[in-house]
Amino acid sequence: MKEVFSYNVDVNKTAYMNWQTSPHDHIYNMIVIADGFMSSAIMLASSALEDNWDKKADSIIFPMIFNANHAIELYLKATVWTLNILLKNGQKIEGKHDIQQILQTLKKRVLMFESDKDKRKQFKDMINGTELYINELFQKIKLQNGKRKKDNMDFSRYPLDEHYVPYFYINEFDNVVVDLENFIVRFKEIRGNLHAISTYYLFDILEAGE
Repeated sequence: MKEVFSYNVDVNKTAYMNWQTSPHDHIYNMIVIADGFMSSAIMLASSALEDNWDKKADSIIFPMIFNANHAIELYLKATVWTLNILLKNGQKIEGKHDIQQILQTLKKRVLMFESDKDKRKQFKDMINGTELYINELFQKIKLQNGKRKKDNMDFSRYPLDEHYVPYFYINEFDNVVVDLENFIVRFKEIRGNLHAISTYYLFDILEAGE
């Protein structure tokens, strides 16, 4: 049996894991992988929209949401890391997988770094769509059997938490749904803004000043 990590005779049928990444730029590598996770989420949604007669969207929605959330986590962490370097605070990546907490850290770092009101406003406008989504998400995942809990970011990877309690969509009587067309619109916007923010601080500020 042919190995998975192997070449295809056609270069266009081969994925190169280290063509876009660099051994010397850890932060940029995170952005590259974030782009991949977000693009894959949008591609899956687009595929389901084209042909969903078999209701494939009902199962692939889980990797779609996981990929989108993981992309957001990577974009946010990459930007926080860059700002930490710029602020010379001795820190790197902060937070685990709680994207709401990481977002709050990012907002604090931007306020510490940016003194210009226009740049602060521009950042606020660009991060708004991401923040609206994260707040909506955490309203869902912080409720477990009607009780407030810490973040449950594993909801799209497992149907149960570590205590074998089903996640919010399992026991819900009413349908728990995602509008695929809206998913694509929202996450294309989030991808564009988070990519722009992360690369701006990395290339236009940090690396331009070296």
